[in-house]
Amino acid sequence: MQSPDPTPYPLDHLLLRGGPDSPALITRDETISYAALEKLVGGLSAALLGMGLNNGDRVATWLPKTRLACLMPLAAARAGLVHVPINPALKRAQVEHILADSGAKLLVTPPARSVLLTEGDVPEACRVCAPDDIEEQAGSASPLPPSAQAPDSLAAILYTSGSTGRPKGVMLSHANMWLGAISVAHYLKVGAADRVLAVLPLSFDYGQNQLLSTWAAGGAVIPLDYLTARDVIKAVERHDVTTIAGVPPLWIQLCEAGWPTEIAAQVRRVTNSGGALTITLVRQMRGLFPNADVYPMYGLTEAFRSTYLDPALIDMHPTSMGKAIPFAEIMVVGRDGQEAGVDEPGELVHAGPLVAHGYWQDAERTALRYKPAPSWSLHGGTAVWSGDTVRRDAEGLLYFVGRDDEMIKSSGNRISPAELEEAATASGIAAEAVALGVPDPRLGQAIVMIVRGDQARSEAFEQYLKQELPSFMQPNRVEWWPEMPRNPNGKLDRAAIRGRLMQELAA
Repeated sequence: MQSPDPTPYPLDHLLLRGGPDSPALITRDETISYAALEKLVGGLSAALLGMGLNNGDRVATWLPKTRLACLMPLAAARAGLVHVPINPALKRAQVEHILADSGAKLLVTPPARSVLLTEGDVPEACRVCAPDDIEEQAGSASPLPPSAQAPDSLAAILYTSGSTGRPKGVMLSHANMWLGAISVAHYLKVGAADRVLAVLPLSFDYGQNQLLSTWAAGGAVIPLDYLTARDVIKAVERHDVTTIAGVPPLWIQLCEAGWPTEIAAQVRRVTNSGGALTITLVRQMRGLFPNADVYPMYGLTEAFRSTYLDPALIDMHPTSMGKAIPFAEIMVVGRDGQEAGVDEPGELVHAGPLVAHGYWQDAERTALRYKPAPSWSLHGGTAVWSGDTVRRDAEGLLYFVGRDDEMIKSSGNRISPAELEEAATASGIAAEAVALGVPDPRLGQAIVMIVRGDQARSEAFEQYLKQELPSFMQPNRVEWWPEMPRNPNGKLDRAAIRGRLMQELAA
């Protein structure tokens, strides 16, 4: 297969790649062609500038998967603004942090959501605008033409949880996002006839790329906010969907959902990231979708996507992460700092043009993750040191070994233990709390919270967490301990706590 064009362009130029009359976006109410979508993006970008925003200002969106939510990544980029998508599952405290940290000048969200924010939650300099208002202004504005933004200029800040502290914003340029879209469209072999069902949140890099890679290929996107697996099946049937992207918990649900044979047979491509597929799940997916290629993938927001497995290899190597995607250079670095040998574990290091520009206004954490590439790197420059341990076999295929940090990965979400623990102690019921991820066949990891505090108020404590944390961050189990193990420095001994917990769970 011929290599894709490595030349980056302004992100909004993606809409110039599809046929003018071809469908680009299919919603519940309408089918929008590439020409019509281009006009809508132009009008929306003009409306944003008409609101007094300046080049480089941050525009946050806290939206369900509407037409406007799909247009904003390109409209903000065309206007020279920086898009900050906020996961609609997040609640007040998380939204407040993202708005303050990003310095957003505008928040676009429906009135039903904006009423959940108190006056102190929204920075004084941040204006709140309803989707209907901004779309009305866009309809009467003179559309802006495709932009001439520099490819290295900032296009988006995507917030992702870290192993310590609150979510941090990963800075993505036009070039990062453009080349990511071109790369994925290329190796997935997406074409103009494809219809891609976008079920993942658009605030995730994986979810947002559903839009961008489809438009890079000239195909059509069908955004879907689903409640059950049956909603997905109905959408596949209604829209002749050819492609579905998901995370392991969703694939488990879909494989158990009882698909009509003729509907499952029309799917041509399924992709997975956000957690490894098990051998059992791979076999179930292969059986359910007999005409589909299955693409296991590995990625991290700090460098978008790193590897994929050729579908032709999945039966022989069902647990492999595959090899580097186009535009990515992937290295395995041993503990001695040298290139790891065959089947020798080492840290996955990603170099090349997909590497993001670091964390927004956080030089300290940027320096920990973004460091010079190894001396043997072909690209050189700054690389992302993932903190994940992998190994490479004699055929060059990569396999995930373990995660060096303490992140919890549940249902495809990366969850910060520190953020959970902060919410727990803020309740006034928990004196101390430790959040851990334990293996779970459905979730990847289940969240267990160990708490020292007033156990008599356990119901009030769990109710507090339900009010303050989104559903995907809710503990699956809360354990009340009278004392916590500590290390010689008096700090909580997380390793000892985990060991004791695993013993109790095994008993």
